[in-house]
Amino acid sequence: MRRLSKAFKALSDSNRIRILKMLEIRPLCVCEITEVLGLAASTVSKHLSILRDAEFILDNKDGKWVNYYLNDKNDNEVIEYLLPLIKLSLPDEDTIKNDAQKVSTVDRNTLCGI
Repeated sequence: MRRLSKAFKALSDSNRIRILKMLEIRPLCVCEITEVLGLAASTVSKHLSILRDAEFILDNKDGKWVNYYLNDKNDNEVIEYLLPLIKLSLPDEDTIKNDAQKVSTVDRNTLCGI
């Protein structure tokens, strides 16, 4: 029951759903997600922490960046069922379309500097 509760709490915020939809496109770092959402980095980091704790996403360190990506392969049956549903959801939502456009052009090298 704990996993189910965490999953639905994680999905209770529209920005976290937007993050999941962005990560469907490609792995992203905090600065890229921050740029697309237009939120403070600390707020984005909190959202990512909640999504990671609920097992929706994973992260890995790549040099100076931490890449966040969807947890497509896991042993959490709740996430196993919810991620495909989320992927099918909101295809015509303007916010999701705008986010997808921004994800395709956002560049961590420009945003975060090298």
